Amino acid sequence: MDINSATEIDSRIKTLKSIPIFKDLDEILLHDIADALIKKTLDKNSVLFYKGDKDCTLYIIVEGRVKAHDGDHTFAEFCQNQYIGEYSLVDSTPRSTSVTALENTSLLGLDQKTFYNLITLRNEISIAMLKGLVVRLRDYNKLEAELTKKNIKIENQKKELERQREELEALNSTKDKFFAIIAHDLKNPFSTVLGLSELLIREFETLDSESLKNFINQIYQYSNNTFNLLENLLQWSMVQTGRMPVRPNIINLKQVIEESLELLAGNAKNKDIELQLIASNECSAYIDINQISTVVRNLISNAIKFTPNNGKIILRVDDDGEFWRISINDNGIGIEKGDLEKLFLIESKPTTIGTLQEKGTGLGLILCKEFVELNGGNIGVESTHGKGSTFSFTVPKTDTIETQ
Repeated sequence: MDINSATEIDSRIKTLKSIPIFKDLDEILLHDIADALIKKTLDKNSVLFYKGDKDCTLYIIVEGRVKAHDGDHTFAEFCQNQYIGEYSLVDSTPRSTSVTALENTSLLGLDQKTFYNLITLRNEISIAMLKGLVVRLRDYNKLEAELTKKNIKIENQKKELERQREELEALNSTKDKFFAIIAHDLKNPFSTVLGLSELLIREFETLDSESLKNFINQIYQYSNNTFNLLENLLQWSMVQTGRMPVRPNIINLKQVIEESLELLAGNAKNKDIELQLIASNECSAYIDINQISTVVRNLISNAIKFTPNNGKIILRVDDDGEFWRISINDNGIGIEKGDLEKLFLIESKPTTIGTLQEKGTGLGLILCKEFVELNGGNIGVESTHGKGSTFSFTVPKTDTIETQ
């Protein structure tokens, strides 16, 4: 550089003053550093240095813009009055990134050898620059802390998105089951009722009393089954949409079961099935009576459905620590081993027919599982094909049990 170019020196000093690691130096020190700087220009897309190069130089960007990168991945961009490679003044480690000009760029460079010569003569330079480097390090630490916070936030957002995806998949499965029930399990019985009614109207004058009674009985059975399905469907949909909150109270469990047995006694009598309840009068539970009554009715109804004529169903209420365990045991047709794990899954489609050709959708068991878990208990089944099944569920004795 022409030492008589005072304008150039003044321009460099002005640039140095805008940079934190040089701002505390006095004019004399700044003049010495400015005089030692090497000017360098880069065309757009030109490389200043490559990763692995031993270029021990601090570069100050006077004009233009560069990027620090490793292949196609960009770590950072630097523009006017910013600097890169300050650690290379005291560390001869090869460059950890490449630097390429993003546009035509002018730089000033201070190499390690020149820097050592300067601080040997003027140790004030090293002290002032050390202060600047400490400030720079603090800025890096702040940046790292901020990036850590953002990474944690991104990770939490990722987990939330995954949770929402799983919920969406569950809702889609629920929706598919819902439409399947409406399209098939509701349409078919209504079609049968309409067909029987039409036949009854058309052939009424020619039918004897026994035939008439048979038609009316079929219409009643199909209508009753469809009504029960609609009732379950309505309750299930309310649970899915959060419109059926749990309202627990201390309730006598034996009375709940006795009321359900009374309602279903006629169904059992039609098949000469014996119903037996083994329970203490003192079995109070903290439950939502409507939800648990629905569970008991569904399980007893299923037991009757899959128990042959002259069978037996035993209901028990047993002490299970902080819970009561209610068991419904039948000596019916039982369940295939491969079907046991599917009973409480919304996406499964049961195919088992009752001993009198009774049909179901499996929605009742899904509803039972929902209600039992909402009341803080769990439900399960044990069965041997051809020998019967035992469905059991638990409910808390007091309100100290945390419900879901």
